[in-house]
Amino acid sequence: MSMKNQMTGRERVVKAINHQSVDRVPLDLGGTAFTGAHVSVVAQLRRRLGLKEGPVKVSEMYQMLGEIAPDLQSAVGTDVAVLFGPKNMFGFSNADWKPWRTFDGTDVLVPGKFNTTPEPNGDILMYPQGDHSVPPSGRMPKGGFYFDAIIRQEPIDESKLNPQDNLEEFHPLGEGTLRYYEKEADALYRNTDLAIATGGPGTALGDIAMVPAVGMKHTKGIRDIEEWYISTAARRGYLIEVFSRQSDIAVENLKRLYQAVGNKIQIIWMDGTDLATQTSLFCSPDTYRELYKPYHKKMNDWVHANTAWKTMKHCCGACEPLIGEFAEAGFDILNPVQCSATGMDPQQLVEKYGRKIVFWGGGVDTQKVLPFGTAEEVKQQVRERVKIFSKYHGFVFAAIHNIQCKTPAENVVAMLEAVGHLPAK
Repeated sequence: MSMKNQMTGRERVVKAINHQSVDRVPLDLGGTAFTGAHVSVVAQLRRRLGLKEGPVKVSEMYQMLGEIAPDLQSAVGTDVAVLFGPKNMFGFSNADWKPWRTFDGTDVLVPGKFNTTPEPNGDILMYPQGDHSVPPSGRMPKGGFYFDAIIRQEPIDESKLNPQDNLEEFHPLGEGTLRYYEKEADALYRNTDLAIATGGPGTALGDIAMVPAVGMKHTKGIRDIEEWYISTAARRGYLIEVFSRQSDIAVENLKRLYQAVGNKIQIIWMDGTDLATQTSLFCSPDTYRELYKPYHKKMNDWVHANTAWKTMKHCCGACEPLIGEFAEAGFDILNPVQCSATGMDPQQLVEKYGRKIVFWGGGVDTQKVLPFGTAEEVKQQVRERVKIFSKYHGFVFAAIHNIQCKTPAENVVAMLEAVGHLPAK
């Protein structure tokens, strides 16, 4: 195809998520909270591609993702830009950037309230809303790469459990937040030709990354991850009440978000709740239908009735028995498509679900092949996956979840070359 007729990234992605043919498979690197790369990998990739060196912004603190800045977006040919909210998982603004060095020696920029003072044992503790007068809510162990939530579960009194306690972090978007989204969406829409993806405000039901509420100074309700999983069976009525109220708040926020950004965004990731292990489900289809599906459908139905957005469901692991349920609940897109998990054979997924849902991910294995394989092994898997997943056009290439620390930059380059977004050397 000539350059004159070449699609823009935005056009390419919109066609793909509508199961239409494209000039080349769309690429997502850093367009969502699940398709980026560890900040150290981003720094190495920039160096490998001959881009300006210097500290890389940490765009998502909890997972320590690196910003895919405009020059890197252009260099790798990504088709998706991310619109993060004004605050991070720990509840303070992504602003007032300052330098820090990670344990592996990568120079980065972190928000002003990011705690850079190590504990006596070398750990880095993070505090909700940057407030050191309350107990910490996150820990990066000495020598580590990511933050772990610190569980701050108060003793549970069954007679006093109140669903409202698990709803304190969900509230209507304020004017300041809405104006932030409006400004940032407008800038991305005008200054790039990329598709724009953002996260749903409070639309994730029971996401284990969210349950401990690391951005809240004090937590009430069920905040221990183990206790939460127990509650899906032992306190199902409680969780149904939480999800019912939460989804009502979420629909109101989706309305407000749409009034702010309109159809300048194209993709909204709604839910990052994992419902499977690498070998099986830990949520049966019956449980999904009772506990999650009605509320997923409520939110997705509003989006589809009122916007041109496409909605994404993130679910790691062996989730094949639930993919049909996700589609019926109104999700347009499935990520990360963990092909190494039981029952997640790419060919079978495409034949069974390729006309029902868009596969966003699945492009290369980030557990074994990308970090530990040779460049040629990476290219071979990428070419195979592109061929399989492109059969019914509904495919956006991304690695299976975020590219992990210590992944060789040459393998990331090999991935990009094989998918056709970097010229092969």
